[in-house]
Amino acid sequence: MDAKSEVLLRQYDYLSGRVLLINPPTDQLLSEFDDKIQTSIWTWNYNDYQYFLSQQVDVHFGAEFPEAAFDQAVIFVPKSKELLNYLIHNVAVHLSSGSSVFLVGEKKGGVERAAKQLQAYGKIIKLDSARHCQLWQLTLDCCVEKKTLADWALTYSISTPKGDLTVCALPGVFSQNRLDVGTAVLLPYLSEVTSGKIADFGCGAGVISAYLAKLNPNNRIFALDVDAFALASTQMTFEKNQLQPEQLEIKAVSGIDDAPLFLHAIVSNPPFHQGIQTNYDASENLCKSSRRHLKSGGELWIVANRFLNYPILIEQSFGQCTVKTDQQGFKVLFASTSKNKES
Repeated sequence: MDAKSEVLLRQYDYLSGRVLLINPPTDQLLSEFDDKIQTSIWTWNYNDYQYFLSQQVDVHFGAEFPEAAFDQAVIFVPKSKELLNYLIHNVAVHLSSGSSVFLVGEKKGGVERAAKQLQAYGKIIKLDSARHCQLWQLTLDCCVEKKTLADWALTYSISTPKGDLTVCALPGVFSQNRLDVGTAVLLPYLSEVTSGKIADFGCGAGVISAYLAKLNPNNRIFALDVDAFALASTQMTFEKNQLQPEQLEIKAVSGIDDAPLFLHAIVSNPPFHQGIQTNYDASENLCKSSRRHLKSGGELWIVANRFLNYPILIEQSFGQCTVKTDQQGFKVLFASTSKNKES
């Protein structure tokens, strides 16, 4: 069992009634609860959502607070400070004054820093410290005004040959307040991507999806991500730039295996983090398995840190991999399902 869950169980008697578990680990925690607690889960990670569905748990997947009433909430500290602010605010909006909100996290994950973010909402005390984790309790004592999801988005503008593009990014989304270097290196090459049915795998705030839509109104973009906040951000970015809604299809995925078939192209600045951990599984599987989702003559475009072994993985699947550029620590990689296609 995850150490965070173990620490929460040490103080089990503090829990009662309808309890919302926010961002919990995928472990056996709920099997330890008895009938005095009615649990629900809120997650924005599609992999976690699938796990809890398989456990026949009441689980909500999305970027917004579940539509239900709760007596208590337990927040498992996310990586992003801004995302934690969003979560605490929403809990304070939906729970009544005097309710208990618990915060649990690893010391190396910044739980002590996170606990300070509770202070504006009421009295806090540390309940436990064990397994390199801490558990804090907040007693709500504040009046909080509800905000819309869009109120939490940061916006910034980037210049493109097709005009400025406004990016909308919600808390916790990769590169929330500026264009990341990898995507900046990739953008000039998006004009070379074949037109048609294109998947943006790991769409994030929707920079690649929106620019592909700007480049060609005939492109149909499938924005794929494991994170509900990323998917919502991509939707906002499309709307902000007044792009045609029929060009975009938003889809939550566990990995590239959930992508549509018969695509003309897959374009990706692939993810390599799962919470605070580095995890290359999704991006490595993209290199190995994307070919089966492409039409004959279909294209794979990836930007990645130059030290990663993606070219080798792509060559093993496609028979070839072309490095389009190598700059600022990133490579733009290209492969095609057509062996005779010029690179």
